[in-house]
Amino acid sequence: MKSVEEIKAAIEAAVPGAGVEIVPNPSPSGQHSLRLLPSHAVAVAYFLRDDEDLGLDFLSNLTGVDHLDKEIAEKVKVTRQVTKTVDGVEQTVDEVVEETRKHMEPGYLETVYHLFSMAKKHGPVVLRMRTVNRTDEVELPSVTPVWRSAEFQEREVFDLYGVVFTGHPDLRRLLMWPEFKDHPMRRDYKEPDDFEYEPTPHDTVLARAKDHKAAVAGQEGTGTGL
Repeated sequence: MKSVEEIKAAIEAAVPGAGVEIVPNPSPSGQHSLRLLPSHAVAVAYFLRDDEDLGLDFLSNLTGVDHLDKEIAEKVKVTRQVTKTVDGVEQTVDEVVEETRKHMEPGYLETVYHLFSMAKKHGPVVLRMRTVNRTDEVELPSVTPVWRSAEFQEREVFDLYGVVFTGHPDLRRLLMWPEFKDHPMRRDYKEPDDFEYEPTPHDTVLARAKDHKAAVAGQEGTGTGL
């Protein structure tokens, strides 16, 4: 099979403007991946499936990854004017000092695809896509029209991570019930303290349910309940 560099070059020749990036994997497996621009991802997917040399006709696995907002600290050198006394005379001079500056790097949701060729018996080729953020711009294109095996896997990622796959033929929750409001695989997900919907004999769960009922009763007693 072609190397990841050769596949990148082939994609760029077939889909101008695809904006493919190699994501290196430093582990012993060295299984590098290719990050795609969502705007060109479907065209790239069709190329990878239909190309005579690659023939990647099987999507075996589609998973989600949640990347939280991250604070980045960088050390920078800046020049300041300071007042110093030299030979009894005050002078204003430039002095280079090092400062630590922090900024927030927005989080995003990522999807990862493992492709194989059943006909040519090679793979995997690993693809990635990123959403703009993890709040209000979480759309990525569906590859279900290219690989039918993506249909339920995209529904699972939608359900558990909240990625909205545009063009999916039947995008709805797969594991959680339709009224469920959150996405349990997100890294900042908080479990509810009311477990009435899931009766269980586990002591810790029963204790949390008891605490929840006591809190609700307290709110109702003070007139603050909903």
